[in-house]
Amino acid sequence: MADTNQPLKDGEPEGTKPQPGSTNADHPVFGMTLEEIIDASGEFEHLNELVVLHIKRSGGLKNPDDYFTVVTPILDVLERKIRMCSVQGITQQQMKLIIQDWIDMEIAEIK
Repeated sequence: MADTNQPLKDGEPEGTKPQPGSTNADHPVFGMTLEEIIDASGEFEHLNELVVLHIKRSGGLKNPDDYFTVVTPILDVLERKIRMCSVQGITQQQMKLIIQDWIDMEIAEIK
């Protein structure tokens, strides 16, 4: 039986591959908040760049509630992306690249 706490190695049977979006409680991403995942990835400043671009595109903030109106949908989409791409054995570097690539793509769409 494959060790589910280790990344998949080439040549392992197809049935042992971790599935994207797995809800296995042993998965390292589960039990972490989105903030903890972003902190661990080192992508907080990069994400902030995206948020600032969205705020500028929306015409700025008129009141404190505007911040949540702009930011919440961004974080919701990022969270869904992380859930879809997360598999058992994912490394911190792999998670960083998933987040980094998503942010880069979103920034490119705005510019």
